[in-house]
Amino acid sequence: MREDIRPFLDRVEKPGRYSGGEPGSVFKDPASVRLRIAFCFPDTYEIGMSNLGMRILCQAFNEVEGVWCERVYAPWIDMEREMRARGIPLFTHESGDGVGGFDMVAFTLQYEMCYSNVLNMLDLAGIPLRGEARGEDAPIVIAGGPCAYNPEPLAPFVDVFSIGEGEEALPELARLYLKMKDEGTLSRAAFLRAVSHLEGFYVPSLYRIGAHGEALPDAPGVPAQIVKRVVAGFESSTPNAQRIVPYAEVAHDRYAVEVLRGCARGCRFCQAGMVYRPVRERSADQIVGAVAEGLACTGFDEVSLTSLSTTDHSQLPEVLRRLNWRLEGTGMNVSIPSQRVDAFGIEMALLVAGRKKGGLTLAPEAGTQRLRDVINKGITEDNIMNAVRSGVEAGWRHIKLYFMCGLPTETDEDVRGIGELVDRIGRAAAEVLPPNQRKAVRIAVSCAVFVPKPDTPFQWCGQLTRDEVEHRQEVLRQAMPRRGVTLSWHDSAPSLVEAAMARGSRNLAPVIEAAWRAGQRFDAWTEHFSIDRWLEAAEKCGVDLGAIASAELPLDEPLPWDHISAGVSRAYLEREWERALAGQTTPDCTFASCTGCGVCPALGVANDVKGVRRG
Repeated sequence: MREDIRPFLDRVEKPGRYSGGEPGSVFKDPASVRLRIAFCFPDTYEIGMSNLGMRILCQAFNEVEGVWCERVYAPWIDMEREMRARGIPLFTHESGDGVGGFDMVAFTLQYEMCYSNVLNMLDLAGIPLRGEARGEDAPIVIAGGPCAYNPEPLAPFVDVFSIGEGEEALPELARLYLKMKDEGTLSRAAFLRAVSHLEGFYVPSLYRIGAHGEALPDAPGVPAQIVKRVVAGFESSTPNAQRIVPYAEVAHDRYAVEVLRGCARGCRFCQAGMVYRPVRERSADQIVGAVAEGLACTGFDEVSLTSLSTTDHSQLPEVLRRLNWRLEGTGMNVSIPSQRVDAFGIEMALLVAGRKKGGLTLAPEAGTQRLRDVINKGITEDNIMNAVRSGVEAGWRHIKLYFMCGLPTETDEDVRGIGELVDRIGRAAAEVLPPNQRKAVRIAVSCAVFVPKPDTPFQWCGQLTRDEVEHRQEVLRQAMPRRGVTLSWHDSAPSLVEAAMARGSRNLAPVIEAAWRAGQRFDAWTEHFSIDRWLEAAEKCGVDLGAIASAELPLDEPLPWDHISAGVSRAYLEREWERALAGQTTPDCTFASCTGCGVCPALGVANDVKGVRRG
């Protein structure tokens, strides 16, 4: 722990966020280190410590000889106040050294609403916000993650974007830095030019902006399109990322093993389902071994089998049965993120839960079959009702349901359909119980606002205006059953900013900076988000956030993120958009034949499914 934070640490909320020194932390002899990297998560410690991706990438960096990658999390408001008052810079968890003195500073961008925190962390570290203002002694600022598929709103603040999976790409970046350092050719400009020639890296300073916000090469030899990096030998990568045991309680206080990567279900609103393709599974043997090893060396009493769709894993029944046998009598539990809305998903949930019944989590997303076909959800009402009946018969009494409003082609009738579907779900749950137990069933309904995201078939579709969102939320409230159901919905204001950041071009950078200078940070936290500050910042910069969020984009015009490719072809996305408007569904290629998304030939990597999938 840094000595200069000890005098006031008892005056800030959750001091364990800043103590450092957790078991499993990576410490290296500074004399052997030739490249120091500060890996930043732009949210609180308890959120960042729950992010498996950050652990995987820190480990990948630390496996390179001569490289030391340390962790950094955004200090909460009270801690920031104390640090600024005392002139204490942003510091790392391992050494406690100031981030501004590192060679590289990396950010993982999981959510557009973290952008103001990125700027705040740079400022706390004493690093000039804009790349053009950084001298030779300033760190190279890199960023990656799902938000990097439209990097333009943050482009002036980031020197290098890593596109796609980083386990192989980031060590390559580190080795290039060390090579140039050894050769005596290392300078900021030379390094950035060299990085621009590596696969999967975007250097925004080497591109100019076109009439439609698209980025165009502005230096010799830089690629017109950057294609994401992908790990072909997924099973050859380590399933046990940095095994750091937190001192403070974190959001997901359990050990995590990534059991598969990618999802081909093809939900048309889902960015992750498009940009993480193709599907690659770990074998049952590897998963079971990783769980046993991880629990033994960390002391956690629960393990989460994580992925975008864990119940799709072709060997999951075998995995769960073997883990249940190995963990029997130990007091340790296995969890999966959510249940698939079919009999197979409930069967897997039963194998996971045993006697422990939490909430049964289902995501119909839409209230009518017409709209579920538009979004390619791939489930019917019979699937939903069978899942509910099976779950209630197996002992679940709390049902969590996730929906969205504002989906393309949605009408008020579709919104009312959510309430009607919830009513039928409640009746289906009651039917399988004796009369004296029916009141025990509780249904929690959550309704998010649709946000169009890049690299999805819905990227051309605008978001509803705030007034229309609020109208449909009122329609939903009126349609919802009154007994045994609780309803919550997302505020339309943060969703508007999120949509603008997801779809915007480089002209949003001044807006982000102006909002930050006005006091914005932790925009993902309701108590700290201010739509008025964002709108005022946008107005000062001559930008209309609502217009960006709600714009219907022509299919034949360039998009601000066209220079970044996840491997899914534009022709496929256009075709899926047209099929959506026609209400036509597209099957999952891991259950059926190839649907022509283009990922496998573009990346030279195919789906890797270990057994027969049940759909």
